[in-house]
Amino acid sequence: MTERKRRFTVESLFTDTRPQAAGVSDLPGSSLIALDRIDPDPDQPRRTFDPERLEELASSIRIEGILQPIVVRYAAEADRYIVVHGERRWRASQLAGLTEIPALVREVPADRRLIQQLMENIVRDDLNAVDRSLALRALKEQLGDPPWEAVAEAVGIKRSRLFQLLSTGKLPEPIQEDIRSGRVSEKQSRALQNLDPLFQLALRDAIIATPLSAERAASIARELRSTPVPEDESAAQALIQALLQDDSPIESEQDRQPEVPARELLALLTQVAHGDRNAAAVLADGLSSRPLPRFSASKLEKSLRVQAELLAALHSAPRKQRDHARPDLIALRNALDALLNTE
Repeated sequence: MTERKRRFTVESLFTDTRPQAAGVSDLPGSSLIALDRIDPDPDQPRRTFDPERLEELASSIRIEGILQPIVVRYAAEADRYIVVHGERRWRASQLAGLTEIPALVREVPADRRLIQQLMENIVRDDLNAVDRSLALRALKEQLGDPPWEAVAEAVGIKRSRLFQLLSTGKLPEPIQEDIRSGRVSEKQSRALQNLDPLFQLALRDAIIATPLSAERAASIARELRSTPVPEDESAAQALIQALLQDDSPIESEQDRQPEVPARELLALLTQVAHGDRNAAAVLADGLSSRPLPRFSASKLEKSLRVQAELLAALHSAPRKQRDHARPDLIALRNALDALLNTE
């Protein structure tokens, strides 16, 4: 019996039969493309490229080369390739002196381009919150202005995280530029949200100069939200400096004990200043669960400023409001007279 000859097809001539080729298929569209034929995407979410980090990446590329191809699309009308993913690698390759770069050529529809770029960048720490915020707003418009919940779902982030990012886009432009440059972190910037613009800029200056932690900045912001806004930025800066000099811890709502009514406390203080020992015992007993804070000149200055502004407003308030405040003001006057006359 004659042995049947094996038949070979043209395709078999190009088949890789080596053991390492098992389970492996070629990825179409991968090419080496000249760097001068590639342009950045003008709609790319990333607007800021740190020169130092680009140079670090360029140094790595000089040693190891490009470890991961970038992704580009072909724009036939301009006969150019446009970066979809990997603009940092493209820029660093230019710094490294390369003339070409490995790239995957893909046709990405316009309505998916920004979504893909955001999905790649939204979780990356080196894409700042301001650029993410701008890109999310552009995406919402591109998708036909759907609810924000739909935008969050499209890029795969939580709704709460989306609104955190969007809030940075509402900050004044100088503060947004600080976030882009890294002088203010996203966490620090959250303390600036919903503050009066004067307080925003003054607290920003303190964050950069001190520098303040995000937690400390947030605690100062809480106090500022309940403080009358001064007339100019220098007064706002002075107020924040006074808060910074006050080292007393800020109590949480859970830690706060029931307070002695102000009028009662002032009346007891007046009697104590006049030498009434019984009043001193009552005062000490009433404050046993809430010890008096350490005296702070800066805190007194802040409190007096607030009181002065309230009294200025009271002067032109309706008579009913002035009559309601009268007993408290009398108690305050008596306490101050007693304290000032004590030798």
